[in-house]
Amino acid sequence: MAETRELPLPADPVDRFRQTVRAVPGRTAVIGPDGALTFAELDARTADLAGRLHALGIGPGDRVGVGLPRGTDWVVAPLAVWRAGAAYVPLDPAHPEARLTRVAADAGLRALVTDAAPAWSTGIPVLVPGPTGTTAPPRVAPAAQDPAYVIHTSGSTGTPKGVETCRGGVAALVAGLEQRGVYADGHRVVAWNASMSFDASVQQWVRVCRGDTLVVLDDADRTDPHRLAALLAEHGVTDLDLTPSHWEALAPHLLPQAAPERMLRLLIGGEPVPPRMWRELAEAYTEGRIEAYNLYGPTETTVDATACRIEGPGPHLGSPLPRVRAYVLDAALRPAPAGTAGELYLAGPGLANGYTGRPALTAERFVADPFAADGTRMYRSGDEVRQGADGTLEFLGRTDRQVKVRGFRVELGEIEAALRSHPGVTGAVATVREGTVLLAHYVTSGGSGPTPEELRAHTAAALPGYMVPAAFVALDVLPMTVSGKVDVRALPAPEAVTERSGADGSSSASSADGSNSSNSFNSSSTSSTSSSSSSSSSSNSPGGLHGEIEELIAGVWSEVLGRDDIHPDDDFFALGGHSLVALRVVSRLKKRIGVVVPTKDIYRHPRLRDLAGHAESLRAGRTA
Repeated sequence: MAETRELPLPADPVDRFRQTVRAVPGRTAVIGPDGALTFAELDARTADLAGRLHALGIGPGDRVGVGLPRGTDWVVAPLAVWRAGAAYVPLDPAHPEARLTRVAADAGLRALVTDAAPAWSTGIPVLVPGPTGTTAPPRVAPAAQDPAYVIHTSGSTGTPKGVETCRGGVAALVAGLEQRGVYADGHRVVAWNASMSFDASVQQWVRVCRGDTLVVLDDADRTDPHRLAALLAEHGVTDLDLTPSHWEALAPHLLPQAAPERMLRLLIGGEPVPPRMWRELAEAYTEGRIEAYNLYGPTETTVDATACRIEGPGPHLGSPLPRVRAYVLDAALRPAPAGTAGELYLAGPGLANGYTGRPALTAERFVADPFAADGTRMYRSGDEVRQGADGTLEFLGRTDRQVKVRGFRVELGEIEAALRSHPGVTGAVATVREGTVLLAHYVTSGGSGPTPEELRAHTAAALPGYMVPAAFVALDVLPMTVSGKVDVRALPAPEAVTERSGADGSSSASSADGSNSSNSFNSSSTSSTSSSSSSSSSSNSPGGLHGEIEELIAGVWSEVLGRDDIHPDDDFFALGGHSLVALRVVSRLKKRIGVVVPTKDIYRHPRLRDLAGHAESLRAGRTA
């Protein structure tokens, strides 16, 4: 059983921000695609917005929605909400309106900070960021248990659940990462990469409170490796937080420029680090080129609960952060002996207050800590781990059906509920393949049942893009085990039930941490045509491909998507592609055709034939 001694709670982040403003008012606090703010300017902007919130009667315990594009206001809004004493609720503008409506209702918003009032915000006061000359509110002294933010995660019952964390938990997170050395001493330049609706964003943006400079990455910066590498160099970024999947796509572009005189620090989390990646990062650290930390923690424990530098043999989760208590327990809540598997329970000041409006679920997951004498709780993580003799924790898997898709927590039950909500579907099961590809198998009520394309549109209207399955497979009946459960192993692969499985792929596009890309990206991704229509563009080339560029791109798609039969009219996203795979396409195309095809161009030209024509024009322009 791994445990740390009790330490006093550190200062609240807003108090630390005020200290920073007094110490370095002229230092750059935020750099975004829309400009930059010094600490003095950020102080004035947040005081103004906090004053407007205070004028509405908003204070401790209230919740304020934040739905903004990536920019400097991303920092102004949540910090202003904290200065007013309230909790912020991130609302990704790219998520479906139906989901945002549910989240807003679940959170009980008292106000909304946005640049354009959405239709679902009727009756909620809307504040547009920008200086108005409003007087700063009276200083609020928050209690440790006062809500800090509510982030909604996937729910197994079909509805997203809001996790309400507390101010003391955020303070403990920052102090714990500082004491562990994850946040280095001195002034750092931090790239804010994650979506605000992803809990890793908290430990990125809150660093402005300790005096670090934030560089807010827009979607183009995050998904284009060439732009990202140039931006990191331009602003002297020292710290980059990302998922293992995202780093895998970026490594070929960032590792070559890594050097001892400018060692980039990676903060990696959201999903397990593969053994090969661990070895490569450990080697890069030995060579003095990259320093990487593996961070682990559920949303319910305020982002991170354990941390370790990636070095030596692995992978592993390291040990608990200061103030975190970690227990590896068996089914009877007895400590599991070292080296044996058990479920991980976490305790300490980082524990969330619970789930908004769900007291029964809160009581089920946040249980009494039998090892504490003060009646505090511990969180049942659902993660199976093994503790080594040196106290390090090794992740083994899940005890339930929760999965991670490009860093986002996904309950397969929520996808199944969205599938079954279609009136023509009588049964459905969602599964994940190769760790990142979601599949949906469904049974219809007869001839009137939905087509895969119709069901894709139905789920996309209810779920964020990263939760929309890549393939939809219609069955006469779901296979069952003798115990009456769905036999997941007997579910046919998409290739086994369609002439061209590409016709059943998802048309949604997801960004590097799993969040939705802009709506213009999503709207450009369409289903691929059938085999017969593809082959109508026949030529002497395999699959009817025309010309060198089409053949080269088809070869790259075949490699990264694991498919042999690529046609000119195939759609990259309908074949199962997503933003991280697109990064690999960009890298390989640069090597093979000698031109840089930005990631955004794959979204704009998802059909192979169109992308080839665009790449041809880029090459012609370069040689002109």
